[in-house]
Amino acid sequence: MIIIKNQEGINLMREGGMIGAKVLKEIIHMIKPGVTTDDLNQKAEEFLRKNNAEPAFKGFAPFNERKYPASLCTSINEEVVHGIPSARQLKSGDIIGLDLGVYYKGYYTDMAQTCSVGKVDSKIQKLIQITRESLLKATSFLKEGIRLGDLGYLIQQIIENNNFSVIRDCVGHGVGESIHEDPSIPNYGNPKTGIVLKKGMTLAIEPMTALGRSEVYVKKDGWAIATIDGSYSAHFEQTVVIEKNNCQVLTPFIN
Repeated sequence: MIIIKNQEGINLMREGGMIGAKVLKEIIHMIKPGVTTDDLNQKAEEFLRKNNAEPAFKGFAPFNERKYPASLCTSINEEVVHGIPSARQLKSGDIIGLDLGVYYKGYYTDMAQTCSVGKVDSKIQKLIQITRESLLKATSFLKEGIRLGDLGYLIQQIIENNNFSVIRDCVGHGVGESIHEDPSIPNYGNPKTGIVLKKGMTLAIEPMTALGRSEVYVKKDGWAIATIDGSYSAHFEQTVVIEKNNCQVLTPFIN
């Protein structure tokens, strides 16, 4: 069931989304060779709690009995999403996807960015750039009356026209009263198909891409999803609310 949010709920999601945006900004500023993903996770949780918010992912167990053990998803190189923080140190040439869910006063928001560590190969840097661009163009496109198939088609064309792959097994989703709500939002599709978006829908739009093949698998930890060919992957995400003539981004990227 798709939940239409009232203005009070949207306002609370906006407040929570801004907290998440500020936290992610601080985490991104920490990224450099030698930093561990545990360091990033600990700071993310500390920043959230200082701002009277809670980590949405910690203890989350939607698909299996293994609860997610951290506050921040840290997915490195070939990992698409759900990487678990550890003592692993970042090194120059890595890329890292940072996925942060925030729970604030009864509502959830969700956002992600992929960042380079030190000097990164130009083709990998382009993968990051194009994935980010596909999200920004998607959010500029969204408004009441748009069909999900048109949204997916737009993202797919941007990614594939640049000779990258869309990860098809991972999709965006509704978000708000739960971290994952209906509808599912694929990053591919056919024009003039799918549900029609309505004012008050709150959605997590999140293109996930690969330098090589699109197929993925789940690692032994039961959480991290990685490309089957080991090619690098990028991920960007924003939570938005659908309006009559546009959409509002509730989790803005802050430089």
